[in-house]
Amino acid sequence: MDGTVLVADDDRTIRTVLTQALTRAGCKVHATSSLTTLMRWVGEGKGDVVISDVVMPDGNGLEMLPKIHQDRPDLPVIVISAQNTIMTAIQAAEAEAYDYLPKPFDLPDLMKRTAKALDNRNRSAKREEVTTIGADGPDELPLVGKTPAMQALYRLVAKVMNTDLPVLISGESGTGKSLIARAIHDFSDRRTLPFITVTGADLSDLEGPARVLARVKGGTLLIDEITDIPDEIQARVVRMMDIPGEHVPRFMATSQGDLAQAMEEGAVRQDLYYRLSGATINVPSLRERVEDIALLTEHFLQRAEREGASKRWLSKDAAELFRAYSWPGNVRQLENAVRRLSLTSRAEEISRAEVEAVLGNQPDTGPILRGGDSEKLSTSVARHLRRYFDLHGNMLPAPGLYTRILKEVEAPLIEIALEATGGNQAKCADLLGINRNTLRKKITDLDIRVTRRRKLM
Repeated sequence: MDGTVLVADDDRTIRTVLTQALTRAGCKVHATSSLTTLMRWVGEGKGDVVISDVVMPDGNGLEMLPKIHQDRPDLPVIVISAQNTIMTAIQAAEAEAYDYLPKPFDLPDLMKRTAKALDNRNRSAKREEVTTIGADGPDELPLVGKTPAMQALYRLVAKVMNTDLPVLISGESGTGKSLIARAIHDFSDRRTLPFITVTGADLSDLEGPARVLARVKGGTLLIDEITDIPDEIQARVVRMMDIPGEHVPRFMATSQGDLAQAMEEGAVRQDLYYRLSGATINVPSLRERVEDIALLTEHFLQRAEREGASKRWLSKDAAELFRAYSWPGNVRQLENAVRRLSLTSRAEEISRAEVEAVLGNQPDTGPILRGGDSEKLSTSVARHLRRYFDLHGNMLPAPGLYTRILKEVEAPLIEIALEATGGNQAKCADLLGINRNTLRKKITDLDIRVTRRRKLM
């Protein structure tokens, strides 16, 4: 590498490591712990590349980027940050950073990116017009994570948000596919226009597409679970995407499965697949990013505290159980579990026994049922309860076990019944054989989220 690199970071170790690595690679390095000094160097015309932290003693590195771009538009700035949220990546993109890496960063990776920036330093990168992120919403985005999978997702979201490419978002239920679609819309050039989510039912009649296009008004149209939509309605989506005009919406779609595989199996039309897959975002399951569980748990506990709950934190044993659990419902299940614990825990420190009561305790990541599909429910429950007691050794579980176990069975029963009836509480109550008012009370007591959507049966 050949060039001068300006390094700004308040961590002396990082400054030393970067200085040594860049010097060995052939670069000249100026390192500082002050944004003021960095901006003076930039103003004096020094440096071919900048590597800057975000949080510095005398300011915010992201807030300096517009000034750097205005004074020296060809000077690439690589942002490094320990603030591992999607907002940091989005703000870095909107502030026209050349690149963004989370801390702790991979040194060889940073060196490669720096070398690329030096190679391109004489070329003026094409910049898109940027907008300011509003104050509402960002703090509420539960898209938190420091794992490589999530950081890659953040960078991809930042790249596609101000394009008109269709976006296909795939991932398991509860990973946050709709939230990612909403984030792309809310920080895009279309954010002042409507964001509309539709299912196959909304497009089922001949006038459905016209009504939907009239509602979206050139904003963003999200098609929920595209693989669940019949072939005839998929054809209508294709025609909608091909309609020319001034107020064409941006199309997005979610899918729990692999859309390419679904196309090969005939579940998705080939013409629809190729129209939707302009940009593909795969959302990792919580099992694939175990290191983010503690961050997400803290995030949800803090949110509960802001909403009026008492301050809570997990004990070491409870946190370990959170790590070991397989989270079949992913982030949504984690959020619901944390919300319940924040309200029901008897002390500020949440115990392992309390977590077991909420999660039903699943020490391994495999399914609870191991006896085949023919196994009786009572046999499966008995095995699960024996394991629950065995984990306590010579001690008994916390008092109130009968009520806790009934709730653990009752909650998923009601949730699945609601899902099967499309969120229609009258039909759900009839299905369960209970009074509608009783159902409403149980939904409130068990903190069950009701969503009206396509019926499953």
